[in-house]
Amino acid sequence: MVEVDARGLSCPEPIMLTAEALKNEKGQIKVLVSEPVQKENVEKYAKSQGKKPTSKEVGDEFEIVIE
Repeated sequence: MVEVDARGLSCPEPIMLTAEALKNEKGQIKVLVSEPVQKENVEKYAKSQGKKPTSKEVGDEFEIVIE
């Protein structure tokens, strides 16, 4: 599983990193973000690409696994 660490980055950087990972990786991708709005944006982007995002809160950050 590829991990994209987008914590502390501002939009659109988490989306750009996620898009790059989706383009290059066929399996699952884990995206780490630090803000709720980033989590929502990454989830929306993944869905728009026909993927299934699953999110969970880890401490005060978020982990999104995209399948």
